[in-house]
Amino acid sequence: IQLVESGGGTVQAGGSLTLSCTASGYTGCSTHMAWFRQSPGKAREGIASNVGYPGDTIYSDSVKGRFTISRDHAKNTLTLQMNSLKPEDTAIYYCAAGTPTSDYRLREVGYHIWGQGTQVTVTV
Repeated sequence: IQLVESGGGTVQAGGSLTLSCTASGYTGCSTHMAWFRQSPGKAREGIASNVGYPGDTIYSDSVKGRFTISRDHAKNTLTLQMNSLKPEDTAIYYCAAGTPTSDYRLREVGYHIWGQGTQVTVTV
């Protein structure tokens, strides 16, 4: 399975962007799919994870209430709707797939397939 992200770009603070991740193969309902991000000089941060159908989702506190993760099992796609963007949301955003335990759903160690990343820049 390969993951390819798209939809990154530059947006003003307060604006919105939608990221997409397309999987080349079938991921399955039991496979967790998640979004991570990494800013320069910082560790990669798990921000949203989805598993199952219709989908059990969790979010990091940093994006809760602003970002929405969704998944289309028929199209093997994962989407991240980002609203009310802030300059601190500037990062490379990565899509990931894996089978983490519940405590590791937003931890890198739980995921073994990664996309190449897409840049999101939020300007003031």
